[in-house]
Amino acid sequence: MSWSPEDEEFVATVAEFPSLSWMDEDQVAALTGLRDLIAEVIQDMKDNDEEIPVPFSVRKYSGSIRVRVSPEKHRDLTIAAADQGVSLNRYLTERLASC
Repeated sequence: MSWSPEDEEFVATVAEFPSLSWMDEDQVAALTGLRDLIAEVIQDMKDNDEEIPVPFSVRKYSGSIRVRVSPEKHRDLTIAAADQGVSLNRYLTERLASC
């Protein structure tokens, strides 16, 4: 949910359907409108035997993320981790947790 200053309305969105949104002056009405729209879209997808996105909240995740950085950044992060007396993995995990 966000506020659109240009439209002076709330914009309801959902990550699983990035092309869908609903706008309304009332925040609850924006969410209700989006909920109803998504229900219609899901029904249409079912009727057409299309694959329905799995909600992010129930997807399974490995807990492993591969990130590419420059060799210089890798060195800097390794040094920062050593300064903290922790492994690079732990240092990055703690940094990500604070985001």
